[in-house]
Amino acid sequence: MEEDKERLPSLLTEEKLALKLEQLKVKLEQEGLFDSSRKRTLPLFPKKIVVVTSPTGAVWHDIQNVIRRRYPLVELLLAPTQVQGEKASERIAEALTTANQEPAVDVIVIARGGGSLEELWPFNEEAVARAIYASRIPVVSAVGHETDVTIADLVADVRAATPSHAAELVVPEREQLLLWLDEVD
Repeated sequence: MEEDKERLPSLLTEEKLALKLEQLKVKLEQEGLFDSSRKRTLPLFPKKIVVVTSPTGAVWHDIQNVIRRRYPLVELLLAPTQVQGEKASERIAEALTTANQEPAVDVIVIARGGGSLEELWPFNEEAVARAIYASRIPVVSAVGHETDVTIADLVADVRAATPSHAAELVVPEREQLLLWLDEVD
């Protein structure tokens, strides 16, 4: 019984967040931010990719490892940002804006590992949605785990199930390219 009383504020917070999330989804959908006709395709052979994520989390290291193994020709840049907590949504939106100012970027990956609804909340904020929508560069959203779906995922050009999956989506696999080149010869 005492345990239920302790969980009650948490459940109320989750209910409020879920309602706020649904209201924002409806608003942004009506404005066309999720419209599939505006989604861009990713380049086959990107030269420069910017990753918007925390510099201290495992996500940045995972993405680097996958991309370097698959396609070491690409230039990989970090747009370091806070991905959780107060002011995180503002910081993420700023990092996306900064990434768009970087010359010759082919793809932006916005990424964060899994977490609770509260921990992933910055990726459900309107500021982040609008920054993704305003991006002149295709954006891949890789927030949370496969079952997590954020507003960032809905606005982005491509949604990846995980950050490692995003790394696989944005670059070709070197071994496959070498096999293809052997066949062309």
